[in-house]
Amino acid sequence: MIRLSHSHLALAMLTAVPAWAAAAPVMFEKDVRPILKTHCFQCHGEEGEMKGGLDVRLARFILKGGKDGPVIVPGKVAESHLIDLIKKGEMPKGKTKLSEHDIATLETWVAQGAKTARPEPEKLGPEHAFTDEERSWWSLQPIAKPTVPSLKSQVSSSQNAPAASNLKLGIDAFIAAKLAEKGLSFSPETDPTTFIRRASFDLIGLPPTPQEVDDFVAAYIKNPETSIQNLVDRLLASPHYGERWGRHWLDTAGYADSEGFGEKDLERPWSWKYRDYVINAFNKDKPFDQFVREQLAGDEMVPLPYKDLAPDAIEKLAATGFLRMSPNGTGEKNDAATQNANIADTLKMVGTSLYGLTIGCAQCHDHRYDPISQADYYRLRAVFEPGFDTKAWRGPGSRLVSLLTEKEIAESAVIEVEAKKIDTARLAKSEEFITEVLEKELLKAPEKDRDALRIAYRTAVKQRSADQTKLLKTTPRVNQLSSGSLYLYDTTNKTKHADELKKMAAEAADVRTTKPKQEFLHTFTELPKKPGAVPATYIFNRGQFDQPKEQVKPSDLTVLASFRNIQIPEKDPALATTGRRLALANELTDGKHPLVARVMVNRVWMHHFGKGIVASPGDFGLLGSLPTHPEMLDWLATDFMARGWSLKQLHRQIMTSRTYRQSSTRDATRDRIDPDNNYLSRMNVHRLEAEILRDSLLAVSGKLNPQVGGAPVPVMFNEEGQVVIGIDTTDTAGRPSGKVIPLNGAEFRRSIYVQARRSRQLEMFATFDAPLMEPSCDIRTVTTVSPQSLLLMNSTTMRVHAQQFAQRVQAEGGKDVADQVRYAFKLVTGKAPSESDVQQSVEFVQAQTEFYQKNPTPLEVQLGAPSKTPAAPTFLGLTALCHALLSSNALLYVD
Repeated sequence: MIRLSHSHLALAMLTAVPAWAAAAPVMFEKDVRPILKTHCFQCHGEEGEMKGGLDVRLARFILKGGKDGPVIVPGKVAESHLIDLIKKGEMPKGKTKLSEHDIATLETWVAQGAKTARPEPEKLGPEHAFTDEERSWWSLQPIAKPTVPSLKSQVSSSQNAPAASNLKLGIDAFIAAKLAEKGLSFSPETDPTTFIRRASFDLIGLPPTPQEVDDFVAAYIKNPETSIQNLVDRLLASPHYGERWGRHWLDTAGYADSEGFGEKDLERPWSWKYRDYVINAFNKDKPFDQFVREQLAGDEMVPLPYKDLAPDAIEKLAATGFLRMSPNGTGEKNDAATQNANIADTLKMVGTSLYGLTIGCAQCHDHRYDPISQADYYRLRAVFEPGFDTKAWRGPGSRLVSLLTEKEIAESAVIEVEAKKIDTARLAKSEEFITEVLEKELLKAPEKDRDALRIAYRTAVKQRSADQTKLLKTTPRVNQLSSGSLYLYDTTNKTKHADELKKMAAEAADVRTTKPKQEFLHTFTELPKKPGAVPATYIFNRGQFDQPKEQVKPSDLTVLASFRNIQIPEKDPALATTGRRLALANELTDGKHPLVARVMVNRVWMHHFGKGIVASPGDFGLLGSLPTHPEMLDWLATDFMARGWSLKQLHRQIMTSRTYRQSSTRDATRDRIDPDNNYLSRMNVHRLEAEILRDSLLAVSGKLNPQVGGAPVPVMFNEEGQVVIGIDTTDTAGRPSGKVIPLNGAEFRRSIYVQARRSRQLEMFATFDAPLMEPSCDIRTVTTVSPQSLLLMNSTTMRVHAQQFAQRVQAEGGKDVADQVRYAFKLVTGKAPSESDVQQSVEFVQAQTEFYQKNPTPLEVQLGAPSKTPAAPTFLGLTALCHALLSSNALLYVD
């Protein structure tokens, strides 16, 4: 028999005590209500639903119990029926069992006497929708500029730590303070070659040229600070900056060149006008508050009617494409369900992009985690309702705004008159030719049938008698006669009637080509309505559009009402439209809204460091991540607004900081203390996004077409079923024709200009995690999977890029293979290779050359008939090396 000492017995008894026995105080409002709200409110209290007569929205309701009496006994967990049911997984009914942590919290609360933090209200009205704890959530508090930590007191004594004089007041001070708390310090500053590559990819999404690297390194040696400032300014001034950062915003907005509905996935032929607006806005450093206002309500800033539009008006109307980006199936299926799906997706996108909140989760019920009621959702919908107007829904084509001026419309009308004169003459000539041929064909028929045939032919098809139809069928040469078949008779009659008519049709078409070019804007506009005709907004029961309940008025989130105005006027008397969206836009950008500036500053930080200060950029709510540096986030947000909402200034601030200029080298100490690098004691390594990878391949190979803006580059399915760049030449049955229409260099344009059809994503984009926009994308996933390596190694696209790269290296890298190797390495990595790398690469090229001498191989072709002529073995050997470099991590990742 084993005997326990008194100390061992006491320890055994202690370990047998439930965890909640010695837990910290647990309160209903802070700890228990969030669990019940997430899992139980829907059946026990919300919208009058009280299964078993039990309401769990207040502690005293729980103490009262349901039809069968009390469900908990304060201080007695074992006697509390509700806890027993939850632990057995029988409640919540039909749902996943609560986590052990949540169960322990409920047990602790009961064990401690089921306490509340304050007296509960007698009745639950709208004013009690949220607790003080919910209202105090960090992201919903006013932004206040915090005090910047002292730099001198935060600098580590570590040998590699920078001196206080090398740190910048602001970002570096906040980062240094947090690092000091964790026993960490800054990593050494990265080398200039790495820095220019990092900065170039960050700001313009393209690798620096060898000359740019050499110039910057030379300038850096003379004066690091000045060289970095000049580099950042040069990159910000590049037109490629707008393409790079416009792409980030287009993710947020859910940009697409197709409607994203059904198998047809209809094209949006003019959505690129919004894309170009975004690119131009970033290039001009349009103040972000103005950028937001124009996207939400640009149409309400432009007087009606939309005629003879000035450039500024065109810009504002183009901006409203922001509200037209979500999937919209009403061009194919215009019913209530499809309309409301489009509205819901748009509100979801607005919520994540501007508020940084999952407002869309309150469509069917109160938000399960955040202080957003279902009524809040529909109040926000009421802001946009007059523009959508399900009572008088406008399909995609009906929302286009023409850019033709009144003068151009008049010019087009005059030109059309001239074209129609030619059309009229052609029709007369066609009738003349038909009559001529008809009489010739009638002479071939029996004389007794000629008049009957003539009458039958001239009778309209639907009015012909059965005898006439039968007679014509006996004389096919008469029956098939039409203007479109005249060519069949030209050979017999030795005439050229068909050619003459074709020439006249071409002449009319040529005249029409002189009309002013017709272009449209892909806009979201609101039509003026009389007060009684403005569509009302109702809360939908459980989100069902066909079950409207009480009507709501437009407003911002009610949780903000304690410190700011949330009411949106139903009608602005100064505007022809309701002005609701403009009012909301002004509220969001008044400099006092707690979310907009925080959300955007966080996005910019995320794209520079690979992770936001808040790691969930579209969710600043309870399920999102907490900020790693909350004071710095607010300092950046207030400074951002104080500096005129300038994004370029924010870039300068970040990129000239010591924090940004760190190396990315890892070490055991940093990995142990901060394995995810949340506190930024080093720089994060980034993988290139799908589009930037393709752009880099084009840039390195010397093929990149720098044209900015314009209609998208088309995509198509090739004969293997892969989506490639090209003009679709399939026939009406969807069969490939084999024809290849040249794109004249457009195929080498940047990826932001490649048509973004939701159902036709380029193979490289799909493989490297480009989003599909359903409806938008706040943060891209970064996967590492075998198809990525297989694509880089084996795809025709990569082999063609490698050939183009080899052509450039041969043309610019000198005659000697070793020199070509050095040049190829520098184009890809920005750095000269070691002599060991050069020697191994030369040997590799020679070995590949010998292989191709023994195995003649033609060049790869992306589209069209494959080549049959073997290429030069020396070129193919160099191509093999170029392919390896393009597939390497040296290109794919940025330090």
